[in-house]
Amino acid sequence: MVLNYIWIGFIIIAFVIALAKLIFLGDVTVFPALIDSTFASSKTAFEISLGLTGVLSLWLGIMKIGERGGVVNVLARALSPVFTRLFPDIPKGHPVTGAIFMNIAANMLGLDNAATPLGLKAMEQLQTLNPNKETATNPMIMFLVLNTSGLTLIPISIMVYRAQLGAAQPTDVFIPILLATFFSTVAGIIITSIYQRINLLNRTMLLTLGGMALVVGAIIWAFGQLDKDQMNIVSTSVANILLMTIIVAFVLAGMKHRINVYDAFVEGAKEGFTTAVRIIPYLVAILVAIGLFRASGAMDMLINGVATLVKALGGNSDFVGALPTALMKPLSGSGARGMMVDAMTTYGADSFVGRLSCVFQGSTDTTFYILAVYFGSVGIRYTRHAVACGLLADLAGVIAAIAICYMFFG
Repeated sequence: MVLNYIWIGFIIIAFVIALAKLIFLGDVTVFPALIDSTFASSKTAFEISLGLTGVLSLWLGIMKIGERGGVVNVLARALSPVFTRLFPDIPKGHPVTGAIFMNIAANMLGLDNAATPLGLKAMEQLQTLNPNKETATNPMIMFLVLNTSGLTLIPISIMVYRAQLGAAQPTDVFIPILLATFFSTVAGIIITSIYQRINLLNRTMLLTLGGMALVVGAIIWAFGQLDKDQMNIVSTSVANILLMTIIVAFVLAGMKHRINVYDAFVEGAKEGFTTAVRIIPYLVAILVAIGLFRASGAMDMLINGVATLVKALGGNSDFVGALPTALMKPLSGSGARGMMVDAMTTYGADSFVGRLSCVFQGSTDTTFYILAVYFGSVGIRYTRHAVACGLLADLAGVIAAIAICYMFFG
């Protein structure tokens, strides 16, 4: 519903501004530019989807091997001690814990098709523990914030889009996304724990969060010792080594579980082809609307206005061109994806704005969509502090993304 209003808004605003330019400024080129943008955006959407097919098939094939090879189950077991502390209201040994662990693990691996059904199953089971069926419980809210904070180990789709749009090193945003999504997730956990009065000062949580913070701090310190060129080389090399290690680990896990690795890959690759075809109408819709918004001059007005304000406050305004992605992400995944593609198309995949838009896309998730789908599936009407916690986690991710991108690419 939100995306519907945004889509209509883009088109109406573009028309009004173009009409004003024609009437008051005598700009007779604005309406031809609008129509040209619709054809160009439609063509771009189809070309992107076509180019996605091969790479998306590759990675979904690899993910299917990991799924069949028990990697999700391994992650679920590893996360178990942590999540029992984050969900103190869930009785020990309740079956919902399995669905929660599996959902979070699937999200971390980028297995969206597996994560959503597991998440809905977890919400159904959490609802059985809910004394007031129309009001969200603390475990429900914590669970949703962990989903909306967007913790992902492998940002496949973002790297695929970067490859399709001509990035010299599509994986150079891998480490920045990991760092940004870490801050978003930790902020979400801390903020929600404060609301729910969950004690994080226990051995398990201190070791987990402290250990993660030390690793992230060490990464930031190590990269801080390098100049920009060295940082890009090391970041890209580490990202590629990690990704290749993950591929090998998934294949070995499949061999260990005696599955037909080749057949599992082919099955996942088929899903990749289907996914690439399925997103064509969505990409056409959002890219045409954004194209109209940009061709009318509305996007430039928005960006220049924010840039002027930032400069007046004494700040660096290089990041402003990527802000539409950050603003759109809590509302719509496809809308934010369109903004990310538009930023890379307009500024270049290897530009600061192009890279930052990718990190924005990877550092948070579609907060309102997740809340609507998950709460709606079990009839929750009163969400309590879920929206506030989710949006504050998003804000932490956006701020972290900006700071990290200035460090890596500024």
